[in-house]
Amino acid sequence: MYASVRGTRIYFDIEGSGLVPDGPVMREHPPAMVIHGGPGGDHTGFKPAFTPLAAKLQLIYFDHRGQGRSDAADPATYTLDENVEDMEALRRHLGLGPIVSIGTSYGGMVAMAHAARYPAAVSHLILIVTAAHGGFVTRAEQIVAERGTPEQRAACARLWAGAFRSAAEMREFYAVMGPLYARRYDPAATLATGTRARHASEPLNRAFGPDGFLRRFDLRPELARITAPTLILGGRHDWICAPEFSEEIHRLIPGSDLRIFAESSHSIRVDEPEAMRDAIAGFLVYKAP
Repeated sequence: MYASVRGTRIYFDIEGSGLVPDGPVMREHPPAMVIHGGPGGDHTGFKPAFTPLAAKLQLIYFDHRGQGRSDAADPATYTLDENVEDMEALRRHLGLGPIVSIGTSYGGMVAMAHAARYPAAVSHLILIVTAAHGGFVTRAEQIVAERGTPEQRAACARLWAGAFRSAAEMREFYAVMGPLYARRYDPAATLATGTRARHASEPLNRAFGPDGFLRRFDLRPELARITAPTLILGGRHDWICAPEFSEEIHRLIPGSDLRIFAESSHSIRVDEPEAMRDAIAGFLVYKAP
């Protein structure tokens, strides 16, 4: 499905009912917008890991402009600020009230900024393996230098240079980096996920290249504006959004909850999927309005 917003078309997909019969009444399942990472990826990596959450939430997946199944736009608009405005425009287009906002990695950066700038639009905020400022890139460079194989260090050199030329090169990058992304790395599963995904190199290059916007952004001054109950999930072994960045967000968002998954790297949904889903579901019950 497509929504025409802000001069482009954003692809979105919905999993789970908004209204569910319960004896003589219809119960509402809260809408949850699920925000993918990258940039340059798409929403498909959340399926089927997030599917069980559709028993309690109506999941709304979408692809950022110029990524996945969304239409291309002016590459100059492939930025965090534009993605935030697209997300809010999609929420309004769909006629949604306050949403559960679930952002992973780069998607967590979008979710944080959106919740700070549109606090009334978010009922609950869930941030998974993310960071609030560009210092995470420098730290990731250090971690790869310490832990990475020669092949992984070479793959990251291309990322830091903003030098990807095709979707095929991006798939190769994720295959090489797979053992750092997930402690329970499965080459066959990674190949299947990478084949299903629609990769776009331009947004990734503009984010991580030498003057990339993810090297310069800083959401820390905005985080005190977030009013939604917030859950922060980090991976103890995360190489690209190291757990200290989750701990920092926890300190800066008043009243937030933090959980660090001891057996996870960046892909908690691969390393500890059931525990991740339980944490999300439990938080929504515990922090119910």
